[in-house]
Amino acid sequence: MDKLAPIGVFDSGIGGLSVWHEVRALLPHEPVIYMADSDHAPYGRHKPEEIIQYSEEISRFLLSQGAKIIVIACNTATGIAIEHLRRIFNVPFVGMEPAIKPAAEKSLTGQIGVLATAQTFEAEHFRRTKSRLAKDVEINIAIGDGLVELVEQGKAISEEARSLLHSYLDPMVSEGIDQLVLGCTHYPFLIPVIREIVPREITIHNPSPAVAKQVQRILIQSNGLHPEQDQAQYTFHSSGSREVLDNMVAKMLGE
Repeated sequence: MDKLAPIGVFDSGIGGLSVWHEVRALLPHEPVIYMADSDHAPYGRHKPEEIIQYSEEISRFLLSQGAKIIVIACNTATGIAIEHLRRIFNVPFVGMEPAIKPAAEKSLTGQIGVLATAQTFEAEHFRRTKSRLAKDVEINIAIGDGLVELVEQGKAISEEARSLLHSYLDPMVSEGIDQLVLGCTHYPFLIPVIREIVPREITIHNPSPAVAKQVQRILIQSNGLHPEQDQAQYTFHSSGSREVLDNMVAKMLGE
């Protein structure tokens, strides 16, 4: 593995920036190439074969840019496309893993909530994770229709988002959940509003830090960590409008 090569990251839009943020915090010397497929966001409205096609095309682009490892910063694409991508490309792929295991382990009420897209819930990847890791808890699920679109429009902190989140979260709170799993990389940008809605004792699980740690583990095992003396460079691409992407990146970089 080429130590100087960049990490490739892609998502259906800007949601994967929540993963890039954690990778950047843990591995500040690693260059990253990010691809936001905003023209097709959200992936949840597409057929599985289309998602596989988009994921393969983006992976080829990232590899053409020299990516040494690719992070699928999208739960839907992970569930549908990651095994296909691992079969046809000879680089490591890291996908999203719903944080069901830590939520189940920490739950005192035996009730956990999962907020995700319909495609994520329907994917075999989620069903296997659920059956393997959450046998002793009740999982309350909510399909977050419309939330990805609001984040893509730069409206994560808005009355529209607040209204939708109330409709999805209030029933789960009534069931007594004490853990809330965010099953979409767009959703961490909604945490300020979520925190206003759910009781303080409910733990919110963002899987992005665990993904960053897995990237670190693979790079260490492959002797692929970038030399620490170099300053990281970040490159961002989008298949759609760049306005929200550029604004979000600037905000996260404090610029």
